Order: sequence, then structure tokens, then C-alpha cells
Amino acid sequence: MDIKRVSFIEVRSPESYIFRRFPIPRVGSVLLSTILSKMGCEVKVFIEDISQPDWNFVESSDVVCISTITSTVSTAYKTVLRLKKLGIPVIMGGAHPSFVPDECLGFADFVVRGEGDIALPALINYMRTGTPDISTIAGVSYKTPDGTIKHNPTGEFIQDLDALPDVDFSLIYKWKHSNIHPVATMRGCAYNCRFCLVSPMFGRKYRFRSVKSVTDELKRIASVSSSPLFFVDDNFAANRTRTKQIIRFMLDEKITPRWSAMMRPNVVKDEELLTLMAQAGKFTACLGFESITPESLIAYEKKQTHQDNIASVKALKEHGIKVHGMFVFGADTDTIESIKRTVDFAANSGIDSVQFMILTPLPGTAVYEDLKTAGRILHTQWDKYDIHHTVFRPAQMTPSELHMETLYAMKRFYSWKYVFKRIMSLDLFYGAFGLYSKSIIRHAVKESEKYVKDFKLE
Repeated sequence: MDIKRVSFIEVRSPESYIFRRFPIPRVGSVLLSTILSKMGCEVKVFIEDISQPDWNFVESSDVVCISTITSTVSTAYKTVLRLKKLGIPVIMGGAHPSFVPDECLGFADFVVRGEGDIALPALINYMRTGTPDISTIAGVSYKTPDGTIKHNPTGEFIQDLDALPDVDFSLIYKWKHSNIHPVATMRGCAYNCRFCLVSPMFGRKYRFRSVKSVTDELKRIASVSSSPLFFVDDNFAANRTRTKQIIRFMLDEKITPRWSAMMRPNVVKDEELLTLMAQAGKFTACLGFESITPESLIAYEKKQTHQDNIASVKALKEHGIKVHGMFVFGADTDTIESIKRTVDFAANSGIDSVQFMILTPLPGTAVYEDLKTAGRILHTQWDKYDIHHTVFRPAQMTPSELHMETLYAMKRFYSWKYVFKRIMSLDLFYGAFGLYSKSIIRHAVKESEKYVKDFKLE
């Protein structure tokens, strides 16, 4: 098979996702596109949250690769069916196909499970030449001619991330330098929170790009754009010495746009790192607090305490650093009262922005197995597995109570008091974000009333 033109598609996020207006491409899709481009393919990446695909290009492609998470997979299947009618081979990858490959093979021709840096180019070569034998390509799932589904053994994680090519974001259709620019400096997570897919997908061991590799990328980005940066690593400060080197480079080179990174609350134990982060532009620390109750933190296997959460907010605010707090409601020990107390903590502690998320049993997580075994999963309408809909039966409240109380929590945090306070202090970015959030929440409340009724969540 002659493969010259390849399309990558990231399908559109659900309407209910509050941050959909701040689209951030998944670095994996663009990296894989870069690899195939270097193999001589004409490649375009279509991020539907950025722009609708050029269907003339897509439908004239020799192969289409679709990256999807659980909440977007239903839309992805519709795209696959459209392409199959034209006889175009489809490869699916991403979190959902990695853990539910049999379902995906009911639509797509192949599934690449986990990291695709090695598997995808090998699969493309197989489709081109018949070699290597498909049964030898680690991490690939497929159907044999008689319809039998085969799952090749999972491959080893690539250890030398510097061996991968520089990610070419120009391959993204209608990519603008004003878009939030993702930067991935590492893979894996040493922790294993029960609701999280990072460890099942990328392993329990941290794998880092070299400091030079990261700083070279930052220099390339800065040469063409002053757009906000988002370090998509699960824990940007996992190796604090390395993190300091990266931030010092940003300071030395005056690369100080608005930027943010995810990290754990224990980052505040390093005073030098706090000082550097405060100096390096308009920085927001995105912290996974998850809960204020000890029992829920233990249930999530978070390996942190609420005292850690309190101390981290205090230290970050003392250094003038913005804090984005992420919380997950729905642990078996959570109640309506604990949700309300969480809002009080978030509003009174100095946290600048929040995500109150509903515990979502994503396939591949320990929570999914727990709730499935207990018969507590309500349905598998995957587009509702978006952290904004209750899809299981909680222990201490009804599904509708968990669903609506989470929305009301967002509404109480992003109050008119929040908006006016930010505007009066000339914090216009967060004032505007508060107004945007209020608009989204109003829409979500209306949609949720229908969802609660349709799925009989009382």
C-alpha cells in the first residue's frame, strides 16, 4: 500500500468541558505526526477544538490516525464510520483505545496502545511493505482475516526522550502562535492515584528530557511567539534541580510569558524554587489538591494531607504566585457538607481559580475496576465521562446530588464577589475568567437538569 498522505485528528471536546475555549493540543499527536513527516509522509494535524478539519485533505488521505480520550470517543467513532465508507484505513490511539481496544476495533482497522513513538511508524511501514510482521509490533491491536482480535504484547517505554524529534507544531492545521503552547518535558508519574490514567498509560517511573532539549524548545517557541506556555507534565517539579535549571534559563533568556505548570503541593518545601517561579513571568501553579478530607485523600491514594494543601497555598501566595486548585468530588467518604466546606476553603484560602471535578471511572483506572466490580457504574455513554457528569452511584449521596452540588460549587466559587474583587484589584485576567466561568456554568446547569432527568439519577 502506498502511504503518502496522513491525517491526524483530535476530535472535539464535549460542550460541557469548561476549558474547551482554551484548547491545548495533545503533544503526543503532534510528535507522532512529526515522526511520520520525517518518514516522508505529507501530514496534517486537525485539532477540532481549534478548527474544523480540511475534509478535502482528510478524505484524500491514505491513512487517518485518530487520537481520543473516553469523553470524545463516541464522536471519534462517527468520524471513523465516515472514513470507512470511503475505504480509508483508520488507526486509533490515545487513552480510551489503549484500555478498551476491543471496542475500538469494532470501528477502526488498528489500535496503537500506550505510547506510539515506536509502534506507529512500524505499523505504517507494515501497511506500506508488509514488513515487519504485524504480530511483532509491540502495542498494536488488530483483527486477523478471520475476524479474530489480536493484542500484541505491550512494548517497553522509550527511555531516551531526547532521541525523539523536535515537535513540529506547524503541522497543526490553522495553528496560531497566539494559542496556548504545550511543552512536555517528561513522562510518567511516581504516584498512582486511583482515578488517574497517567501511571497506567506512561508508567510509574519518571523519564525526563534533558535540560538542553527543553531549553532549546523554549528558545524556538520564543523566537516566533510570546504565547502562554503550559507545561503538560503531570509533575513539572518532580526533579527540582532540573526544574530550577529550566526556570533559570527562562529568566536568563527573558522568556517570561504567562505560563503554568502542574505540580504537587510539596513543591513549596523548596524556597529557592518558589523564588525562581515567582520571578519568571506571570506564573500559575496548578495543584491537584483533590480533597480537604483526610479520608478521601487516603481513598484516592494521594499521599498528601490537607495540611500540605493549606501550607502550599499560603507559601505560593506569599511569593505572589497564582494558584489553580483542582478538586475531585465523589469519594465514598464525600458528602454534600464536605463539598460545601471545600468551596469555603477554596474561596477563603486565596486560590485564584478552581476546577471542581466529578470523580470519573475512566477505563484503565483503579476506580473504574472498583466501581465496575461493585456494580455502581450507571451507564457507558462515553461522552458523559468528561469529569462534569456523574456516571456512577456515590456512597453518601444520590448521583443527582453529586452532579448538581459540583456545579453549585463552581457557581459559588465564581461568584459576583469573585469577579468584582478581581476587577477592583485590576486583576483583569481572572476577572474576565470569572465572567466566562459564570456563563459556562449557567449553560451547564440547564444541560445538567436534562441529563439528571434523562438518566434518572435521583
